[in-house]
Amino acid sequence: MKPRTPTCPVAWSAVLAALVALLPAAGAAEAQGQPPPASAPVAVARVTQGNIGATVAATGTVVSRNDARLAAEVAGRLDWVAEPGARVAKGAALARVDTRTLELQLREDEAQLARLAANVELLDTQLARLNALPTGIASQSQIDEAAARLSMARHEQEQAAAARDRTQHLIDRAVIRAPFPGHVVERIRQLGEFVSAGTEVRRLTDTANVEVVARSPVADAGHLAVDQAVTIRGPSKQAGSKIRAIVPVGDERSRMLEVRVALSGDGWPIGSAVRVELPAAPSARAALVVPRDAVIVRAEGAHVFRIAKSDVAERVAVRIGNGTSAHVEVQGELAAGDRVVVRGGERLRAGQAVSIMTSAAVTATRSAPPKS
Repeated sequence: MKPRTPTCPVAWSAVLAALVALLPAAGAAEAQGQPPPASAPVAVARVTQGNIGATVAATGTVVSRNDARLAAEVAGRLDWVAEPGARVAKGAALARVDTRTLELQLREDEAQLARLAANVELLDTQLARLNALPTGIASQSQIDEAAARLSMARHEQEQAAAARDRTQHLIDRAVIRAPFPGHVVERIRQLGEFVSAGTEVRRLTDTANVEVVARSPVADAGHLAVDQAVTIRGPSKQAGSKIRAIVPVGDERSRMLEVRVALSGDGWPIGSAVRVELPAAPSARAALVVPRDAVIVRAEGAHVFRIAKSDVAERVAVRIGNGTSAHVEVQGELAAGDRVVVRGGERLRAGQAVSIMTSAAVTATRSAPPKS
C-alpha cells in the first residue's frame, strides 16, 4: 500500500526540522550524564484554576416534548388521511371520517326540532286564548292543563335541540386535527378502513420542541436539582443545558430515575443517543485543573510532566480528584499557569529537554491520515 501524503506538508517540515536539530544535543546530553533530548516534539497546555465537580455520564435519548397518537372520536370509514412525513400546522386536518350518515341524522334532528317548535307555538296560542276568556267560561283546571302541556312541549323542544347540536358536534369532530404543529410520523390506519371511537389513526410528533430523557442512579438523586447546569454530548456536537425536570421515582429493578434536560437548537434528531454529564457530587470546588490527556497513570500512581522555563521535562506526582470527560482536578506541586505535556508524555523521562509543538504542528498531527 502506498504511503499517504500528509495534509499539511509545511507543518510536517517544521516537525522534521525540529527532530534534526535535536540530534547533536542528544550526544552532548549523554556526554554529561543527562538523558538525551526527547525524540519527538510534545504538545503542552496550561494548568488552570477553576471550579470543577465530579460528574457521571448518563445515557440519554433525544425525544419530542409533544408526541401524540391521535384517535378517531366518531365511528365510520376513513375517507382521507395525511401522508407520513407531512408537516402540518396546529389545527390542520390529519384524517377525516365519512360523515354522510351523520349528515342524514342531522337533517332528521332538524325536522324533529321544527315539528316541536310548531307544537309549542300552537300550545302557547291555546293557553293565551283560555286566559283571554271571561271568568267562569274556562275552568282553572283546563288552564293549568294547557300550561302543563306547553311546558312539556318546550322541554321536548330543548331536548331535540340538544340532539341536533350533538349530531353537529360529531360531524365537526369527524375531522382529526393537529393539537400542535409537527410531522406525521406514523400511519396507524389506512384509507378506507372502518374505525370506531377511540381507534388510533395517526401519530404526530413535534420536531421543533425537543429535550433529552436521561437515566441517573437513584443514589445520585441528592446531587440533582432543577435548573442545574449539565453538558450534553452527541456523536458530532455538544451543548450546555439545564435540568428541566426530575421524576423523583426510581425503577425498582434498574435503580435509576428519569431526568429531563432542556435542549434547544437544530441538529438534534429525535431518537439520537446522547450522553449527559450529570453532577455526582454536592457542589463544585476551586481546584487546579489540567486536560485529562496530561495525566499519566501507572501502577505506582499518577503523574504529569511539567515543562520548566528551560524546556526541560519535570515529573510531578499528582492525586486525581473530580473530573469531566475533558478535564480533571489534580493535587500536587503545580501552580496555575504551569505548562504540562498533553501529547508525547508517555515516552518522556525526567530531565529530558523537549521541543514544543507549534499550534500548526498540533493541528497537522490531528488531521493527518493514519499510516497504512
